[in-house]
Amino acid sequence: MKRFTFICFGLSLMGALQAQEVPRFSFALGGGFTQPVGNTGRHLDEGWNVQGGVGFNFSQYAGVMVQADYNRFGINGATLNSVGFPDGNVHVFSATLDPIVHLTPRSHFDVYLIGGGGLYRRTQEFTAPSFASFTAFDPFFGFYRAAVPTTQVLSSYTINKPGVNGGAGIALGTKWHGKFFAEARYHRIFVNNYLHTDYIPVSFGYRW
Repeated sequence: MKRFTFICFGLSLMGALQAQEVPRFSFALGGGFTQPVGNTGRHLDEGWNVQGGVGFNFSQYAGVMVQADYNRFGINGATLNSVGFPDGNVHVFSATLDPIVHLTPRSHFDVYLIGGGGLYRRTQEFTAPSFASFTAFDPFFGFYRAAVPTTQVLSSYTINKPGVNGGAGIALGTKWHGKFFAEARYHRIFVNNYLHTDYIPVSFGYRW
């Protein structure tokens, strides 16, 4: 009877320790380059991205991330020539809820799937080089007017639209500790029935 009780206690303790191996909360920071695709790629240059998120792990295999992303692109020369502006950019801020599924959670080489949806805020700006003046002071010359290069926004337009994303990644590191990750996801913003914005951020970062 004592042996049976000891075995049951041992199994319960092992189960408790195994359950504690998976942290309930996770955090991620990253950044990288962003490739516009489809019709979006015909108007925008390759850009860059930064991201951050916090997540909850239901088990070693599944969790969910609440993520904020920022992507920025330049408008290409052909598009600028057609609209008659000297320069411009498009930037997107998104806040999404993204389920994540770990395919090899017990391995140091974790392969995972991630995707979801949320709100996307897209802003396009057409700009031109300009100068801003200010009052400067020099002990010999005294006060004088100086000018510095700046950028003038000629036109700006912002929309808030729903969007979705999906992709995969790999994470390398110590079991149940922080891991370096690399992932790529396809994002689509639904602008209207016929128009959407598509891009693929490739991000590198750290998740713990």
